[in-house]
Amino acid sequence: MQTRLPRIYVDTLGCSKNQVDSEVFIAQARANEFEIVTDIEQANVLVINTCGFIEDAKKESIEHILEGVTLKKQGKLERLLVMGCLSDRYLDDLRADIPEVDNYFGSSHTSLPEVLKELGGRYRKELVGERMLTNPSHYAYMKISEGCDQSCSFCAIPIMRGGHVSRPVDELLTEAHKLKSKGVKELVLIGQDLTWYGLDIYGKRILADLLRNLSDVGFDWIRLQYAYPARFPMDILPVIRERDNICNYLDMPVQHVNTEVLKSMRRGMSGPRLRELLQQIRVEVPGIRLRTTLIVGYPAETNGHFNELIDFVKEARFERLGCFAYSQEEATTAYDLGDPVSAKEKQRRVRELMAVQEEISKEHNEALIDRVLPVLIDRIEDGVAYGRTEWDTPEVDNEVIIQDAASGFSARELHTGSFYHVRIVDAEAYDLFGTIEGPAA
Repeated sequence: MQTRLPRIYVDTLGCSKNQVDSEVFIAQARANEFEIVTDIEQANVLVINTCGFIEDAKKESIEHILEGVTLKKQGKLERLLVMGCLSDRYLDDLRADIPEVDNYFGSSHTSLPEVLKELGGRYRKELVGERMLTNPSHYAYMKISEGCDQSCSFCAIPIMRGGHVSRPVDELLTEAHKLKSKGVKELVLIGQDLTWYGLDIYGKRILADLLRNLSDVGFDWIRLQYAYPARFPMDILPVIRERDNICNYLDMPVQHVNTEVLKSMRRGMSGPRLRELLQQIRVEVPGIRLRTTLIVGYPAETNGHFNELIDFVKEARFERLGCFAYSQEEATTAYDLGDPVSAKEKQRRVRELMAVQEEISKEHNEALIDRVLPVLIDRIEDGVAYGRTEWDTPEVDNEVIIQDAASGFSARELHTGSFYHVRIVDAEAYDLFGTIEGPAA
């Protein structure tokens, strides 16, 4: 039984969507006069926001829950609450297997009022759009939708998060203005599928209109993550091209290129159509940088299909690329296909593909040597500044590493969250090195 005012430590696992959920929870908790602590040893309540996307994420979440159980048994915690995707997906199993947890909740966006009630507080509707940022204050993620209506055979997101639910435009604009007033300079739009935005509540997809409205708020950078390639909304491309504060950057996970594999994956797209789409995007938005993710070792993927994927990577020359080994997930439509590709072979394919991409990334970066680019400084450590170009998402993509300045001041004199003109003097596959030319206007 909880006897003291909650001093809450929030342990967030998984993706940036979970991070946003935790930030909304923290803002609501503080409004209820609960104390949020950054050291678990100071807490009497632990809230774990879990991820249940793939096997490794599930294992990490379980490990964190068991660590919390240990702290509770030792008398260091009064209450242990678990929320998020793992609870959505395995609620009954978790309650049966780890009964020491005081309560399990689903995803934060649906269960937040119940979580606050469990802690002796209440959900305050007047705080819609309020968040307590947990990353550096010059950038923020904005989740424009929940869930997903796509039916990819390998993905458990719709099982955990449900179907696509758009957030109303006015709610998003309220949140955007609040973030801008707090000094946020970069807004990163996230959702399981940004391209479906608006269809459920407005009867049509209106991502392009939303981008115009957010651009008008006055952020320096706005970037898009997680755009589904099938039925891609081409009307967003002129907006990206014409609006200076919308980054020439698009995160579009394509997963594979072989038509048979894509059909089995239920991606709604053929290999030739995918190639055509990528070409159209590059023509419509000259200089755009494309980030993608690929899956290798999918049950339907033969050696020939994998070799086709390698050739595609060489041909498409994505500026940013991640590759994952297929994870067989219960209740997905691909589960019954089995898992015929060995873990060893999956990892071999990951290494081979990423070796090809490493050379491509290095060539892209070397082409930037001697160019002067606007760079946003994320952090300064031991006299070295680390920043990003408009083509790089926080904590995911390339960094620009700055050790000195051509104009006579050192990296120590730079300011986190400020823009500078940086001359690129050297490059590696995943990092750029530069010197400061001066502050950006």
